[in-house]
Amino acid sequence: MENTIRKKQEYKKLVDMVTPNSHILASCFRAFFVGGTICAVAEGIKQWLFLYSYEKDEASMIVNIILIGLTALLTGLGLFNKIGKFSGAGTIVPITGFANSVVSPAIEYKKEGWVLGVGAKMFTVAGPVIVYGIGTSVFVGFIYYFLGR
Repeated sequence: MENTIRKKQEYKKLVDMVTPNSHILASCFRAFFVGGTICAVAEGIKQWLFLYSYEKDEASMIVNIILIGLTALLTGLGLFNKIGKFSGAGTIVPITGFANSVVSPAIEYKKEGWVLGVGAKMFTVAGPVIVYGIGTSVFVGFIYYFLGR
């Protein structure tokens, strides 16, 4: 029994030695700064589109497409992961996090081929989100159709 307790204490000391110190306040600031910057850029693009007489829905759709495209490009170039390491949760703004979760497995499994690698593995992370999202929207659509009359 004492041997087990001593091993646990030694293990805890070892874990404490190799675990990097966490600076929570700095991490929160970086996440807030990067996430806020992403949102501010998106809002800036949206306001710019309003100057060209785009409607709110059209502008929102274009902004989403631009954010998804930029995230996919930055992920492919290896820059999005570096930004993610710097900012922590700051890059998990829903649309950019989703785009990254689709592109990352596709890049990782590219060596296995286009069909069995990229095609099959692209939605390993995002697949459940898509399935449950579509399923929920169909369910809510039926409720709206039958009860909304």
